[in-house]
Amino acid sequence: MIPVNEPSFGEREVEYVAECVRTGWVSSAGRFIDQFEQEWAQYCQRKHGVAVSNGTTALQLALRALDLNPGDEVIMPTFTNVACALAVIYAGGVPVLVDSDPRHWTMSPGEVAQKMTPRTRVIMAVHIYGHPAEMDNILRLAEENHLAVVEDAAEAHGAEVLSRGVWRRCGSLGTFSCFSFYANKPVTTGEGGMVLTDEGPLAERLRSLRNLCYHPTRRFFHEEMGYNFRITNLQAALGLAQVERIEQIVSKKQWMLREYTRRLGNLSGIELQTQEPWARSICWMYGILVSEQVGMDAVALAKRLADRGVDTRPFFLGMHEQPAFHKRGLFLNERYPVAERLARQGLYLPSGLALTESQLDQVCLTLREVLA
Repeated sequence: MIPVNEPSFGEREVEYVAECVRTGWVSSAGRFIDQFEQEWAQYCQRKHGVAVSNGTTALQLALRALDLNPGDEVIMPTFTNVACALAVIYAGGVPVLVDSDPRHWTMSPGEVAQKMTPRTRVIMAVHIYGHPAEMDNILRLAEENHLAVVEDAAEAHGAEVLSRGVWRRCGSLGTFSCFSFYANKPVTTGEGGMVLTDEGPLAERLRSLRNLCYHPTRRFFHEEMGYNFRITNLQAALGLAQVERIEQIVSKKQWMLREYTRRLGNLSGIELQTQEPWARSICWMYGILVSEQVGMDAVALAKRLADRGVDTRPFFLGMHEQPAFHKRGLFLNERYPVAERLARQGLYLPSGLALTESQLDQVCLTLREVLA
């Protein structure tokens, strides 16, 4: 079976992790945490980085730091990971959903404008499968309406977006930028995440909230309720080693994007994510949509590929179709046709950093055979 994802580690990862074990710095203190935060923030063209336990807690911490009031609204795409909506709810806000652009699958700025109300406080912009969201339009809407922007760059390590005539790294825009370093991400710490910001006071607030809001001068004295969202030195050691070779990682991901597109761009029966001229994507996961005219949906296609040794994963199911939210009275009777089609017809192909050219060839050949 060709796995949908397999991480790639080198000797530096082993060296750094071994140092943690050898010196005993295996918990939430140690040199690798500070270095990881600094190096990743610098790479993403940010001033401050605050490493946390995972991408979900990164989003939750960012929204908590914005001090949402009950009923404050956060506009976000329905087509995303459930962590985005959970973070809004945990922070006391109300998620307000918008549909995706049918070409590049990220949130539609036009729908964002339509969903704004006097209660809107935040726009959560999510980059999807390595393709950036339309940040220029999103940032313009935020500035015109005095809103915060939380940029979810979990799937866009090293991707870039053209913003006001300048190419900017994903993760460099908005009030906060949030990352996941889960095992299937280009930079991984197994589990882990980070929040980036350019504002020093906000970074200090994030650090306090991350660490149970311990008082800076009086231990075990708490004036505010925080969280234990700390990352470990072991995890940061793993991540730092990969940041040191981030250009190589991004290059491999961009190679996958080019080669899959070259081989599959003219294949009848599927649609590909459009790569817009204002975006420099990476292949976090290479997604395809199977056309309804083929006579099967993504579940059926995934089974046929699995029977021939190719592992896949389904696309996100929209937040408006999640039973857990319906039980809370959220998104009842809401419809988002683009997201619904993506969920039913979409899957992504093997895209891990350990993928070889021969494996990529085999995936494409198998897909052609299945669709023939």
